[in-house]
Amino acid sequence: MANEDITWDDPGALFQIEEPNAGPRGPARHPGRGIGIDLGTTHSLVAIAPHGAAPRELLDEQGRALLPSVVSYLEDAVEVGHGAAARRVEEPARVISSAKRFMGRGASDIDFAHPYRLHVEAESSVLRFDVGVDAGFEAGRSGSSRRVTPMEVSAEILRVLAARAEAELHEPVAGAVITVPAYFDDAQRQATKDAARIAGLEVYRLLAEPTAAALAYGLDRSVDGGGQGLFAIYDLGGGTFDISILRLRDGVFQVLATGGDSALGGDDFDRALAQHLLEVAGAPPSGQHDARQREEALVAARAAKEALTEAETVTVDLPRSGLVGHRLGRVELEALLEPIARRTVGPCRQALRDAGVRPSELRGVVLVGGSTRVPLVRRLVEATFKQPPLSDIDPDKVVAYGAAIQADILSGSAREGVTLLDVVPLSLGLETMGGIVEKIIPRNATIPIGARQVFTNYSEKQTAMVIHVVQGERELAADCRSLARFELKGLPRLPPSMARIEVSFQLDADALLTVSARELMTGIKQTVEVKPTYGLSDAEVDALVMESLDHAEEDYDARNLAEARVELGRVVLAVRTALHEVGHLGELLPPQERTAIEEALARAEQAMGPQGPQVHKAINAAREGLEKVSEPFARRRMERALQSGMSGKSLAEIESALADEERLAERRAGHEPEPLA
Repeated sequence: MANEDITWDDPGALFQIEEPNAGPRGPARHPGRGIGIDLGTTHSLVAIAPHGAAPRELLDEQGRALLPSVVSYLEDAVEVGHGAAARRVEEPARVISSAKRFMGRGASDIDFAHPYRLHVEAESSVLRFDVGVDAGFEAGRSGSSRRVTPMEVSAEILRVLAARAEAELHEPVAGAVITVPAYFDDAQRQATKDAARIAGLEVYRLLAEPTAAALAYGLDRSVDGGGQGLFAIYDLGGGTFDISILRLRDGVFQVLATGGDSALGGDDFDRALAQHLLEVAGAPPSGQHDARQREEALVAARAAKEALTEAETVTVDLPRSGLVGHRLGRVELEALLEPIARRTVGPCRQALRDAGVRPSELRGVVLVGGSTRVPLVRRLVEATFKQPPLSDIDPDKVVAYGAAIQADILSGSAREGVTLLDVVPLSLGLETMGGIVEKIIPRNATIPIGARQVFTNYSEKQTAMVIHVVQGERELAADCRSLARFELKGLPRLPPSMARIEVSFQLDADALLTVSARELMTGIKQTVEVKPTYGLSDAEVDALVMESLDHAEEDYDARNLAEARVELGRVVLAVRTALHEVGHLGELLPPQERTAIEEALARAEQAMGPQGPQVHKAINAAREGLEKVSEPFARRRMERALQSGMSGKSLAEIESALADEERLAERRAGHEPEPLA
């Protein structure tokens, strides 16, 4: 294929976010029923801003806004969130976390340690997690097999968030704006849309996370008296890093440049610290045989990292590796994290160069993502941009707020007009002779956009042409990501350089691509909606959607059963621990009351055994019975602990302790920002 000429088809200077789904061909509008979802690597969040209202996050029944992006496949049931996260150490291969890092990826892209058994489908190259009954690594084990894709894992998370929204709205969700890292490529964006489709969600639009953050800031606050000027959005989440330079002017958000790394985030902090802790413990080198050790170390590392955002030292225990009472200081932590955090500096400087902006010209630097809570990161941002960063809005929630605002606009609500000018994160092009990449749409081009380029033949014997679509910044196709291949056949036999084949690229508002090729003399044409190399086919997605509908009732029962067992197990463990601690102190627990509690414990454990629909009701009844009979004992035990803890203390010390307890209770209820993700 030889290059002839190029023309551009730009839709205009401004892209109105009301436009993509407007008109008779777009989905039906349902004002106030659009939701914004931040589908995160570590945590996910759903927010609403119905009918022009200020955005707000939606809480679960325990008052928590952030949902851990963790899904467990245990006991023939699927569990999402906090309960699943609590089982990571015991079943590391069957409890999937950070699925976002696997979305739209192939086996060769996974260059970080993980406890999962991955399988690759030969035809589609789709990665799948083996979460069968015996998915552990122990030699000689065998059992039933179940394989799920990263898109299915993400769909489970989206279902929970959608259900939370429907409970709040008291009606079905009409559509969602789902945020994605700005540096997500076409494959990762398509995988996100597939996950939403599996979950039964209509996607109004995929929105770049930094752009969503700017939208939230621009509408909800006044930056230095008007929200005008140039801003940097520094987004460091659990698994991805993005940097975007935007111009804000009178409600217009123009992305001037974007950069980042779709495989860099808080997970890398956790892995570095976990490896350090294992080395301190003298544990054997990483390998399949110590998956539970590594998962325990990861959980402990994340907890220590979060604690050290405020404390100077913390105690770390790794019972499986023999590490008990290890004191870890913030200085030691930052020495481990500094090389990783510094990897964000290069993309920041490149984005500034691409935008033609000096740090001194920026009016502000907005922090997004839980990993920006790390003090080292904030100091690094300040040093890079020569000014303290802004963090007025909770960095864990700002992206969901922006998505909710746009979802409300796209649902048809009356809201002050907003204009977005977003960009494509990576160049799109074709492979030409010699494996060279001819870029058709360059990175940082405004979207939606179209481009056409004419190519010619290189031989008079050539009657077909292979169109190989790639994405990336490298000059050779072998070094870029392959997106699609298709063939244009039936070309007339013409002398070299006489044929004219026009190739058109159309990039929509979600940065998803359609490519067509047409021979200008004969009119022969071939069009392909680019399906990434690592994506699910339409048939596979349809099958998964139908499967979720066919098994909706039994899936609901299985989830209820799993949740009921987890809650009952928690209560049983707490009561047994309390009984063991008090021993046979008659003044605290009379014999007849102990007997009643032990009988309730026996009934509770018996209720855990049966399977089948509606069993969760019996389990819940057993839990409520156990809580009722043990409540007087629990109250007396707490009163004794309070008396003991306050003995000999001054009134000021007692008031301080009570205030600390109150703050802890508010944090647990979701009234304060969650700890670092």
